[in-house]
Amino acid sequence: MDNARRMAPCKLRPGRRWLWLWLVATVAAAQAQTCQSAEDLDAPVRTALETTAKKYFDMSARGDTAGLQQNSIPSVAASFGGIEAAVKDNQSAFASAQATTRPPFVLMTEGTEPMAHAEFLCGVFGKSGQTSDSAVFVLNNLPPGKYGVVLLDAKGSPDERVVTLILQQIGEDWKLAGFYVRPSQIQGHDGAWFAQRAREFKAKGQTRNAWFYYQEAISLSAPADFMSTLATDRLYDEGHSVLPEDLPSSEHPLDLSGGGKTYRLTTIFLTSVGSDLDLVVKYQATDVSNSGRTFQENKVVMQALVAKFPEFRDAFAGIVARAVEPSGKDFGSMLPMKEIK
Repeated sequence: MDNARRMAPCKLRPGRRWLWLWLVATVAAAQAQTCQSAEDLDAPVRTALETTAKKYFDMSARGDTAGLQQNSIPSVAASFGGIEAAVKDNQSAFASAQATTRPPFVLMTEGTEPMAHAEFLCGVFGKSGQTSDSAVFVLNNLPPGKYGVVLLDAKGSPDERVVTLILQQIGEDWKLAGFYVRPSQIQGHDGAWFAQRAREFKAKGQTRNAWFYYQEAISLSAPADFMSTLATDRLYDEGHSVLPEDLPSSEHPLDLSGGGKTYRLTTIFLTSVGSDLDLVVKYQATDVSNSGRTFQENKVVMQALVAKFPEFRDAFAGIVARAVEPSGKDFGSMLPMKEIK
């Protein structure tokens, strides 16, 4: 489920960065970026943030996108399609859920120009980095202003969600400046379950399986890509210890031989399909117009992938292969793992 993003986030990097972050903190005043956690906020401010967030959630549950747009900052209201789509995609889950707010944060920047790379250290940090009450936010191109970050847990429906709202203070009001939705479970499993499974794969030497499960654990544990906590930092560190060097990425494609040909793989990731956890692999293709031929090539790619990494049989119910033309047009097909021989 994609987020509707109005202020471009910067995904936090794996590994420990706290010595550097402490240095950043020492010059935060000069850069005029500060953070207040819930304990630092005056009661009226905290109440206003929580009340406004609940109001916007209730509007989302009713599908009142027009009302949300009217209550957004001008730049968001002018380009509201992403948030509108996110609301519609999640409305049924919101409508049957009860939302509770987590302690909010207030982020403040000064100046006249957007901050290219704003980092906020919120709460109390220990000598080893984050604590159970801290959080780090990283936002790119953040205009000067006062922002509230409120997280809501939407529970009570089969598909639980975490909603992160960014609110900007305009006069006495808190206007909508960002709307992010992320599932808190997949197939009934939360981040802790995926982390435990990742550790089990790691113990068996199945580092690639462990890597994918750690990534899912992080995704389910972090409400948004621009926020990290003690829990996500620990998972980043654990995941980094099994970082594979032989999996494809857009920067480092993987050449895979199969059926007398070489296929260039560009990405591979875990996904939820129905009641199963599957693996998706994308590869470069010159032409996907012949669906029968492309299906056979997809099958060859799946077979070659499992032959190269047999551990995938232990972690995934099936594989989805997608052949992608230079234009972006693609053709995908899926096979259960038991049919890939």
